[in-house]
Amino acid sequence: MIARAQLCNQLRDAWVEVNLGFLEENISELRRKIAATGASGAPKIMAVIKADGYGHGSVAIAPTLLACGVNAFGVATLDEGIELRKHKITAPILVLGMVPHWCFEGALENNIQISIFNDEHLEAAGQLYDKMNERNKNGVFDFRAGESQGQSSYEKTGKKLMAQVKVDTGMNRIGIDVKDAAAFIERAKKSPAIDLKGVFTHFADVENEEIFVAQNERFKKLLAQIDTNGLEIHCSNSPAALSGGEPYDMVRLGIALYGLTPFSPQYDKNRAATKNLKQIIGLKGRITNINEIEAGEGVSYGHTFIAKNPTRVATIPIGYADGVSRSLSGKIKASLNGKIINQIGRITMDQMMFDITGNEAKTGDIITLLGEDGGNFFSIDNWARELNTINYELTCRLKVRLPRVYTR
Repeated sequence: MIARAQLCNQLRDAWVEVNLGFLEENISELRRKIAATGASGAPKIMAVIKADGYGHGSVAIAPTLLACGVNAFGVATLDEGIELRKHKITAPILVLGMVPHWCFEGALENNIQISIFNDEHLEAAGQLYDKMNERNKNGVFDFRAGESQGQSSYEKTGKKLMAQVKVDTGMNRIGIDVKDAAAFIERAKKSPAIDLKGVFTHFADVENEEIFVAQNERFKKLLAQIDTNGLEIHCSNSPAALSGGEPYDMVRLGIALYGLTPFSPQYDKNRAATKNLKQIIGLKGRITNINEIEAGEGVSYGHTFIAKNPTRVATIPIGYADGVSRSLSGKIKASLNGKIINQIGRITMDQMMFDITGNEAKTGDIITLLGEDGGNFFSIDNWARELNTINYELTCRLKVRLPRVYTR
């Protein structure tokens, strides 16, 4: 039997490693950066932890975020919010995407705010409100709330559906058109079924000044038309917050929390704003097999790699089914015992191989693909550049089936 030091509590010899200490440092750095942009006051922070915290594990990182003073959470779907509630997360949660009408009751029961942006949403909320009133009137036992004798939790608390109005200022994805927003917000305020918590919009391109300024101005013009008293107003995501965008009452921080830049390599103006952030995600696998091959022998499907000299080949159990794109074949560098090594041959569904010639490694040793090892650091941004995509997409991919280990 091979003794494996630093054995993690998992069923695979491959895992994503998330550094919660770096997460804490990133929040402190982001607060400092936002203050340095000239933001008035100290805006609240909504941590966007949709897509399972961009692949980092929303349930596991939420307590750390709350301990660091985060005020609310943003998710994409209602089920993501309910998952947080199941794990005793009581902070405000906003579903940034659309919640189907038939799921409104689930939002009500779990104290989750939804985004509303059309009259159908108001009608559905009204129907739910009437349904609850009728249920209470008829003395129906509400098993979920644990109430009886003709009174449910809805009647006792005067509970309304909590919502925020999503305004489309130019993203053209979802939201009430900014031209119609003032009247819609007024209707939402007057609805007996809605507890209106806020108004927000989302920027399409912070790096394009023309687009950014146009959306900003449309949102400001809207705010001048409505009474914002008692409403949370927010529009700045990570790139906007770090570029001096108006924070209003709250900023929505997503990718920057995880230590990754929201800016493209060509956008030098504010890319420096993220230079002190620390990538909190790592990717590691243990060597499961070592082959000694001769010159002229090939490795993996199609033998796209042919050894020019006798070569020592190490295999780890990570493949494209784990979120590492097959298109990265032959382009990944990693670290083994503090030395940089190259991935060779095609990445397969469940495994990949590395040239470890000259490295006195043995099965069970750890190969680091992302993160730090022995002074070597590997950024997921490098992968994104190779694939002509963004870091957001790649961190989300890594959540497919890899277990996560949390460190400090």
